[in-house]
Amino acid sequence: MKKLEGKVALISGSGRGIGRALALKLAGEGARVVVNDMDAAPAEEVVGAIRATGGEAVACIGSVTAPDFGERFVQTALDNYKGLDIIVNNAGYTWDSVIQKMTDEQFEAMLAVHLTAPFRILRAAAEPIRVFAKTEAQEGREVFRKIVNISSVAGLGGNTGQVSYSSAKAGLVGMTKTMSKEWGRYKVNVNCVAFGFIKTRLTQPLTGEGANIDVEGRKIAVGVQPAFIDAMEKQMIPLGRAGTPEEAADGVYLFCTPESNYISGQVVIVGGGVSL
Repeated sequence: MKKLEGKVALISGSGRGIGRALALKLAGEGARVVVNDMDAAPAEEVVGAIRATGGEAVACIGSVTAPDFGERFVQTALDNYKGLDIIVNNAGYTWDSVIQKMTDEQFEAMLAVHLTAPFRILRAAAEPIRVFAKTEAQEGREVFRKIVNISSVAGLGGNTGQVSYSSAKAGLVGMTKTMSKEWGRYKVNVNCVAFGFIKTRLTQPLTGEGANIDVEGRKIAVGVQPAFIDAMEKQMIPLGRAGTPEEAADGVYLFCTPESNYISGQVVIVGGGVSL
């Protein structure tokens, strides 16, 4: 039997990058996946890829920052699969500036996507989880559920030009530790993965005029200077290279498996040996 056979997994931001890799990974291990992206096309592509290999998946399209998204995300899982076993708060992006140039809009946008959105998703999941846990306890069954919040080494050690992003990711660590205490009685393992340097569209090498992503009509510059990438890989990452989305997803997967049933409230860096 596959490790996640029959489990229901919700993964925000799973139409691209690390989220996509994780959706395919969990589906490959038997999970039924609720895929999310702001745009329909990438989300539906992932759903199609999962179904093409015999898995089960459904899309929940929309921005995680919408006030009603948490309820809609959770309800999609309940309506389609009658369960709620794994939640990965993965959606996010970067919008960098040094503090003297950072606007309120930039700062608040990072808090909204990286901290407020996970809070709303977990709040929406609270009552269904309580009801499921109560029923299972009455039946004498011990069923573990998994929450994995995605932070960053920037949230643990800071990073120049990312005061908003770092603040939000640090807050997510506090949320993880608090929820591990609140939900322990429900047999919910709440852990956090802090990524190091992973190759995604957000960390692509800057060339020419640079690249942009569209976030709700705003053009956000993304990318990393090639010299910084070279320094990271040669001097700061003991394994000598950036990670792939698949390797990042593998780190999250560890916290979704039965082997993590007695691990909760922890933060693990997936960064090729980077330490702070």
